[in-house]
Amino acid sequence: MEDNSAEEHHYYYPLPVSAPKFDPNLSDADKGGTCAEENNLHNKPSTSQGNSGINKYALGGAILASTNSILLGYDIGVMSGAALFIRQDLKITSVQVEILVGCLNVCSLIGSLASGKTSDWIGRRYTIMIAATTFLIGAILMGLAPSFLFLMAGRIVAGIGVGYSLMISPVYVAELSPALTRGLLTSLPEVFISVGILLGYVSNYAFSSLPNDINWRIMLGVAVFPAFAVALGVLAMPESPRWLVVKGRYEEAKQVLIRTSENKGEAELRLAEIQEAASASIRNKDKGCSSSNSPNNSGTWHGQGVWKELLITPTRPVFRILVAAIGVNFFMQASGNDAVIYYSPEVFKEAGIVNEKQLVGVTIIMGITKTCFVLISAMFMDRFGRRPMLMLGSCGMAMSLFLLGFGCTFLKLYGDTHDGLVIALCVVAVCATVSFFSIGLGPTTWVYSSEIFPLRLRAQGSSLAISVNRVVSGIVSMTFLSVSEAITFGGMFFVLGGVMVCATFFFYYFLPETKGKNLEEIEALFEDQTRLV
Repeated sequence: MEDNSAEEHHYYYPLPVSAPKFDPNLSDADKGGTCAEENNLHNKPSTSQGNSGINKYALGGAILASTNSILLGYDIGVMSGAALFIRQDLKITSVQVEILVGCLNVCSLIGSLASGKTSDWIGRRYTIMIAATTFLIGAILMGLAPSFLFLMAGRIVAGIGVGYSLMISPVYVAELSPALTRGLLTSLPEVFISVGILLGYVSNYAFSSLPNDINWRIMLGVAVFPAFAVALGVLAMPESPRWLVVKGRYEEAKQVLIRTSENKGEAELRLAEIQEAASASIRNKDKGCSSSNSPNNSGTWHGQGVWKELLITPTRPVFRILVAAIGVNFFMQASGNDAVIYYSPEVFKEAGIVNEKQLVGVTIIMGITKTCFVLISAMFMDRFGRRPMLMLGSCGMAMSLFLLGFGCTFLKLYGDTHDGLVIALCVVAVCATVSFFSIGLGPTTWVYSSEIFPLRLRAQGSSLAISVNRVVSGIVSMTFLSVSEAITFGGMFFVLGGVMVCATFFFYYFLPETKGKNLEEIEALFEDQTRLV
C-alpha cells in the first residue's frame, strides 16, 4: 500500500454520474473489467460529487424508523419537569428521584443486549415494532401509576423498549441508506431524540399548571400516542436489504435496493457488493464453522457465533472496530449530556433561576437550541465527515463545561449577589453544551457505531456498543445529583469538561473517517489505520 493511504482513507468520492453502469447482458469478462474500472475510479478524487439528491424512498424509511427515537427524547425531556411534581406528589427523596430517572437507562441495557440477536433472527423491521410496543406498555403503566413502585415498574418496561430502539433504528437506517447520504439519514434518530426532548419540555410547560397528582401522569402518559403511531408505521417500511441478503432472499433485497438507488444498474452493483461482503465475512470466520451457521445458508443463520467472534476471538480489525464503537458510545454518555438535560431545572436553580415556571420556560429554550443544532449537524455530516464533527463538538463541549463550572462556582461563592451577568453566562453555557453535543457526539455516535461493523457483526456489535452507552448513561444519571452535592455543581462540570478533553484525543487517534464509504468498504479502514493500537 502507498505511504499516503492513511491520508486518503479520510476522503472518498463516489462517482455515480461518471462511473460505468452495470449491464446484466455483459459477459463475465466484461463485468470484471467494468468493476475493475469502477474500483480504479473510486480510488481517485473526483471533480464532482455527482449527488442528485436524497432518495425519497430511503428518506421515508429512515424517517419512519427514526420516529421511534422520539420516545427516548420525550422521556428525557418530560422527566426533567415531571420529576419536580413526582417528588412533591409521592413525597420521595433526591436519591429516589435519581433511581427513578436513571433506572430507565439501566434497564435499557436489557433491550440493547437483546436487540442484536432479535434483529438477526426476525429482521430489523419487526424489531422496531417490538421496541415501540414495549415502550407503549411502559408509558401506560407510568401514566396510571398510583405509587412509586408502580411507576418504577413502568419505567423498567419502557427502558427495555428504549434499549431496543437505540440499537435498531441507526442500524436499520445505515443499512437502507445510500453511501452519499448515509450520514444525514443515520443522524435522523438523534434529530428525533432532540424533537422528543423539545416535545417533553413543551408538555411540562403545558401541564405544569394542573394539580400535582394529575400533571405528571399526563406528562408521562401521552407518550402512548407516538409509540402507537410508530408500531403502525412499521407496516409501511421495507426490510433492510442487507439483512435480506444474509437470509438468502436476494430478489427481495434487489427490489429494495432498486427503490433506494438512482437506477437499476446502481442497485445491481450495490447488491453484488453486499453479496460479496457477506461471502467475505464467512471466509474470514473460523474455517471450522459448519455451513449451517453461514449467512449464505438461506434462512438458517440467526446470529450464532457473533459474540464469540466479537469478545473471545476477534481479529485485529474487529478489535479496533469494537474499541472505536465502545469508545464513542462511552464518551457520548460520559459527557453528562443526558444528566444535564434530565436535571436541567436543578442546574438552572444552581445558576440562580428559582421560579418553577421560569425553569420550565428556560428548558424549552434549551430544547429549541439543541434541535436546531442537531439539524445543522445532520445536514453537513456527509460534507465535512464524522471526525471533524466529533472533534468540533467535543472541543466545544469542553470549553462550555469549563465555562459553566466557573459560573456555578462563582455563584456558589458569591450567591448572595445574584449577579445577572453570571446567571446569563450559566444559561448560555448550558445551551452551548447541549448545542455542541448536538453538533458532534449526539448524531455522530449513532452514525459511526452503526456503520463500522461488518455485515454479520453489525446488529450484535452495535447492541454491545449501545449497551455500554446505556450503562454509562444510567450511572451518570443516577449519581449526578449526589456527586454534585459532594463536589458542587461547579466541580462536576469541571470534571465533565476534562472528560471531553480526553474524548477529543480519543477521536483523533482511534476513529478513521468513514464519509462516503460503502458499508462493505469500511472494515478495510481499520485494517490500514496506523494510528490504532
